[in-house]
Amino acid sequence: MRSRVAIVYNQPGSSSYDTANETKAAYGVLEAVESVHGALSELGCEVLEVPLDPPIEQATEQVRSLDVDLIFNLFEGFCGYPETEAHLASALAKTNIPYTGCPNTALKTALDKARVNMILRSAGIPTPDYQILGTDTIDSFRIEFPCIVKPRCEDASHGLTRDSVVHNLTALKKQISLTSTRYRGGVLVEHFLDGREFNVTVMGNSRCTVLPVSEIAYSLSDDMPRLLTYESKWDDDSRYFKGTKPVCPADLSPAGREQIVRIAKKAFHLIIGRGYARVDMRMDEAGRINIIDVNPNPDISPGAGAVLQSEKAGMSYPQFINRIVQLALKKESL
Repeated sequence: MRSRVAIVYNQPGSSSYDTANETKAAYGVLEAVESVHGALSELGCEVLEVPLDPPIEQATEQVRSLDVDLIFNLFEGFCGYPETEAHLASALAKTNIPYTGCPNTALKTALDKARVNMILRSAGIPTPDYQILGTDTIDSFRIEFPCIVKPRCEDASHGLTRDSVVHNLTALKKQISLTSTRYRGGVLVEHFLDGREFNVTVMGNSRCTVLPVSEIAYSLSDDMPRLLTYESKWDDDSRYFKGTKPVCPADLSPAGREQIVRIAKKAFHLIIGRGYARVDMRMDEAGRINIIDVNPNPDISPGAGAVLQSEKAGMSYPQFINRIVQLALKKESL
């Protein structure tokens, strides 16, 4: 029987990101919509595109009225309000229509980077040393330099620039002030790890599959911290974009690969639970793998890391999208 599928996504628009010159990430969802639409059509589905506009109450009513067999969730939250991503997933769960990706609990938890660190550390998974700091609590700073200053509750590398890595108290104060002014949700300060950087996509429900591991290969000048900045993801004319390339599969020993797979699976079960996610990791000074981020519902447009890894696993793009669909339908024999 021909399935009717609705692709729901956030309609890009003006937001607080405009003042930080961070608008390209908001429009990136449109590439994913177009590509997923094509893949679903190739799989024999009737596809309906459903762009959503704020307020979130209006968007949730819109999805509740859908009459489809499956909802393909590409909603990333309204610009400047990333917490709305979890709000919409909560509404999707109440429709009794299968939907792709992660549950609202995973989206809500993963958005709070400090909470993720706490959960992982409690389970024995290394993360960089961290603190939640503001301009009024800078006197409690205790982490060893260098440090990285991040928005506590953002994704898509919003707020990450070459200046995010700081080496002294003056630069730290300046970056905390800037970050707390531009972004809601607080500021996370972590010890900056400069070792090898890996990421891996995990897909599953009660059981999960780990796709081939990628390494981020940096070819940057000495004055540029080895960091996935906003520019490295979204500004193809920038030095960061040109000097940051994924290598998949990563050059790892069997033991090194197994360690990354084991840690990624454990993090997936702790933070995500079901759907698909990308786990970002870095080696510390002792050569240990540390998790630096857990990303539910990562970018799945062609060229994104998850898609590159699926290709190395032998999947075409429609096959990759079909695997996401089958997970939503709770068919685990993939």
